[in-house]
Amino acid sequence: MRGRLMGALAAGMLLVAGGAAVPAEPAAAAPLSRVLVFSKTAGFRHDAIPAGIAAIRQLGAANGFAVTATEDAAAFSTGNLGQYQAVVFLNTTGDVLDGGQQSAFESYVAAGGGYVGVHAAADTEYDWPWYGGLVGAYFASHPATQQATIRVEDRGNASTSHLPPTWSRTDEWYNYRTNPRSRVRVLASLDESSYSGGSMGGDHPITWCQNYGGGRSWYTGLGHTPETYSDPAFTRMLLGGIRIAAGAAPADCRPETGYTALFDGTQASFGQWRQAGPGGFTLADGTLSSYGGMGLLWYPVRTFGNYSLKVDWMMPGDDNGGVFIGFPDPQGDPWRPVDAGHEIQIDATDGDPSRTTGSVYSFSAPNAALRDAALNPPGSWNSYEIGVHGQRVEVWLNGVKVNDYTSSRNIANGYLGLQNDGAGLDISYRNVRIKTDGPAQPPATDLARGRSVTASSVEPNSPHAPGNAVDGNSGTRWGSAHSDPQWITVDLGASYRLDRVRLNWETAYGRAYQIHVSPNNATWTQVYTTSSGDGGVDDVPISANGRYLRVTGTQRGTQWGYSLWDLNVYGG
Repeated sequence: MRGRLMGALAAGMLLVAGGAAVPAEPAAAAPLSRVLVFSKTAGFRHDAIPAGIAAIRQLGAANGFAVTATEDAAAFSTGNLGQYQAVVFLNTTGDVLDGGQQSAFESYVAAGGGYVGVHAAADTEYDWPWYGGLVGAYFASHPATQQATIRVEDRGNASTSHLPPTWSRTDEWYNYRTNPRSRVRVLASLDESSYSGGSMGGDHPITWCQNYGGGRSWYTGLGHTPETYSDPAFTRMLLGGIRIAAGAAPADCRPETGYTALFDGTQASFGQWRQAGPGGFTLADGTLSSYGGMGLLWYPVRTFGNYSLKVDWMMPGDDNGGVFIGFPDPQGDPWRPVDAGHEIQIDATDGDPSRTTGSVYSFSAPNAALRDAALNPPGSWNSYEIGVHGQRVEVWLNGVKVNDYTSSRNIANGYLGLQNDGAGLDISYRNVRIKTDGPAQPPATDLARGRSVTASSVEPNSPHAPGNAVDGNSGTRWGSAHSDPQWITVDLGASYRLDRVRLNWETAYGRAYQIHVSPNNATWTQVYTTSSGDGGVDDVPISANGRYLRVTGTQRGTQWGYSLWDLNVYGG
């Protein structure tokens, strides 16, 4: 939400060095002064090494850090390594360091030093297990150089935030001996269906980062061809990797497993959300961008409790928005979440500390020093992790914990949403995902989707047929005649164990209704009843088996008929 505007913040710029566009380092970044590039080979030697060294020198010249390039392993001494914030292993191969040099490098990383591995860095030091852990995975094989599609998984990371959701490139695509996903944060992976010769079973990480042994590690499998190093998208990614390894850019490099996408950049996932209030969001390039307001885009499929929610966001200038947690069904009113839930604010320039980026809006200010150090500037992507456990709210910005607040509101279980604050206060969001504690969530497959449906009636002179409730289209609905009782029945096509029914009511809802199941559409068993329905979304847990499911309304909540946007049935 917007308190008041202050001066606009400058976005990051691009500088030109040697004819190639390279990104300038944000002024707020920690100092990065010296980088060592090591390209010794004891096996295959890549002809791209000179181009790689030249590209890193250009990055250094454009971004204020000195670059020393060497193939002399004697540079790996405790005294010498200490002057560098990061060491880049650029297409190294084979056994390139002796025992003493290995010990010196281990000590360097333990003291907080950074490692960057490029391409054949994974084809290096097979007999040094510590190094294998540092790089993340060893090289196994590769097919011929060819074009492939890269899926960018983490678009809030400093090295990949500029990339589109999918990135088509030509390179030599490494297969690795092990999959590093459980130990590292995968930033990008290969779509093995887009090329021939992939052997990792469909989960094929290609770029990742991790915290390791006291320091930081960033690796990419790209970098085989000389042409790679003249591609601004790649050099910008490489600069981000250097800055992450050097500690000059914040990054959450913890492994990420067990998260479920609520918005994955597709129209199908966007279609599951609902808009409350004025304004809305456009979808382009896997990104939701707000317009108008004040409104709220909320996820009505279910409520959540005890979870970690992750959202990437970007404000172009001095803009405003936020992530809402723990609120009841807004019933079309975006102020209900304001009054009953909490907003994790996005607005770095509000004069009230409790209403700035990282705050629990109006309730808890963030640690300003930590927030300022972690925050990427306007025009850059940032990432929130919001932990909600009971009444406790924790907020991480780009992997740095900036807020820890215990609420007096009933937020332990509620809905989630993204705010569009107002005209000209535009925020973009992407990659919304969640992981809950405890047992796995009910299956995402809607057993009722597209199945045969019958109903007692259809609203006179309307197109609101029963099938609209199970067509997966959030803009169509079933409407009944304006009388009691009324029912709608779905044939699931086979008998299933049923554990949840979701009813998304339009304005006309059922005050009293029952849910029945049947094996044969003749003998029915009641599994749920209520006489206090109040509309919105009813997420009803049940425990039953059956092929047919019927919802029977016995008392309308309005003068109109019963009206359902969606009838969803879950089980297995």
